[in-house]
Amino acid sequence: MNKFFKLKKLILQTLFLYIFLLTSSSMGLEKYYRGDSVSNYFSGIISLQDYNYRDSYNFFKNLENLEDNHLRYSKSYIESLVNNSKINEAFQYSKKLKKKKLNFFHSDIVMISKFIKNNNFNKADKYFASIENNNFTPLQELINQLIFSWIQVEKSKLNYYEAQKIFQLISPKYKNIKKINNVFLNCYFDTLNVETTFQNLTNDKKTDFSRYTFFYANYLLKKNLPKKANLILTSKLREVPRNLLLNQLSSDLKLKKQNYLQNHFDCKNISNIIAELFYITANAFSTQNLYSISNFYINMAKYLNQNFFSYNTLLAENFMRIEDYQKAKKIYLLLKKFGENYSWHSSKQIALLSAEKLEIEEATKTLEKSYKNLNSPNVYQTYDFAQFLKNNQSFEKSIIYYSKVLENISQTHELYPKAKDGRGISYEQIGDWTKAEKDFLDSLEAEPNQAYVINYLAYSWIEKGTNIEQSLKMLEQANQLRSNDGYITDSLGWALYKLKKYKRAKEFLKKAVQLMPSDPIVNDHFADILWMNGEKLQARYYWKYVLNLEEVEDDLKDEILKKILNGPVLFN
Repeated sequence: MNKFFKLKKLILQTLFLYIFLLTSSSMGLEKYYRGDSVSNYFSGIISLQDYNYRDSYNFFKNLENLEDNHLRYSKSYIESLVNNSKINEAFQYSKKLKKKKLNFFHSDIVMISKFIKNNNFNKADKYFASIENNNFTPLQELINQLIFSWIQVEKSKLNYYEAQKIFQLISPKYKNIKKINNVFLNCYFDTLNVETTFQNLTNDKKTDFSRYTFFYANYLLKKNLPKKANLILTSKLREVPRNLLLNQLSSDLKLKKQNYLQNHFDCKNISNIIAELFYITANAFSTQNLYSISNFYINMAKYLNQNFFSYNTLLAENFMRIEDYQKAKKIYLLLKKFGENYSWHSSKQIALLSAEKLEIEEATKTLEKSYKNLNSPNVYQTYDFAQFLKNNQSFEKSIIYYSKVLENISQTHELYPKAKDGRGISYEQIGDWTKAEKDFLDSLEAEPNQAYVINYLAYSWIEKGTNIEQSLKMLEQANQLRSNDGYITDSLGWALYKLKKYKRAKEFLKKAVQLMPSDPIVNDHFADILWMNGEKLQARYYWKYVLNLEEVEDDLKDEILKKILNGPVLFN
């Protein structure tokens, strides 16, 4: 095993060395091409690519002066430092790069952020003036303009109208950023229009700016207007009932914790404003699946505004997306202390992670405890708990919580068809088909075009040998809604099989196998239709294939062994 990993490491080192030689100057590098230096460099690159920032930092920090010859090293090292929250070290290294005239955009960001953090706007402005590298990407140019403009606002003590003229120079193609920045500009100067700009932004119907309702409410709280703040929060939560930040602030207000979130953001603090602009940038990179650079901007945002815990939410989500569950869990544990809504959200995410590891019993107990600790659980929290219970086979208990949801909402509520469907599945799983069927029908009455609910009900009817013709029509409808869904395609093919329309059934069941090649049920169904179309040799091949798949239930194995000998039992 050790020999294998040594060989793998050698291959990777050789590959990276080749790239390294192509992208580095040849003078003075001999010492880096040998021994531990080579190993550290390549291991650092690999660790960074794996989002293992701690290891990448440990590998890179031992490579003195490599920046003289290799830009990728400098960029990677800065990224590792910042993503390890080692901003002071990143600053010292950036200062070293600047002296050698080897600075680049992100090292400049670190330097300028340090000056801004220390309220040294003269130094920040002077640094800007010294930057010679203008080879920016459009996004970098935007960030550069925004930071420079805010520095001028503070350094030159500009009034509102002077500041406005500077920000008008930003390209109109960044209209959403300009809208957000304009809100902060009005808030910074506390103009007569500050509430109007907040309202115009948060009421925008084309783009979701609901996050900025928090900043609006926060502004009102600083003005000692808690009733007004609560009013705008309540109104916005009707539109976005799952917004975590707004829910937490609303809960704090109800519990009269007016001061709890007030110090987390101050629009008169330029560090806080730039931190939020970094967060916006981080979110943009995250949506493009560029998680490492997204994390860079999140950590810079956290550095500039250490009080605003909301930034950690995106950081945790990024780690979830790259499946680094250990880091995500660590952040969620940190978030639990910032109020009951964050505690519930974090507990839910941790429970999902635990369930993935098959620690289901412990995860269920922990989540149930967290749910009961909620002061007044809303229907969304109750629904999420019911979903977790159902998805982890606690069907009877899930029915209790689905029922609580349904007791507190109308038939027009967005959760009604979902809760009916979820409870229907739980009833079906415990063998109460009468109640399950009613819930499925109620769900479809409230929202007719639910492909998966249609599929579940129709397939259940087929398996029970009832309503076959109706099931076929329903599954044709579901297939139109989701033509490339393997489960729905399989169900449609199976309905045709039960109606003895074998040639047409084969068409859909073949497609289902193509969509879900490792699903035992789908392959079993396809083998059945092959047999009925006279292709017995091919049918036996697929049945034997199913027997070799992982996680095939014993009942299905027994049934298939019989089929291999005698073929499928015909449906009457």
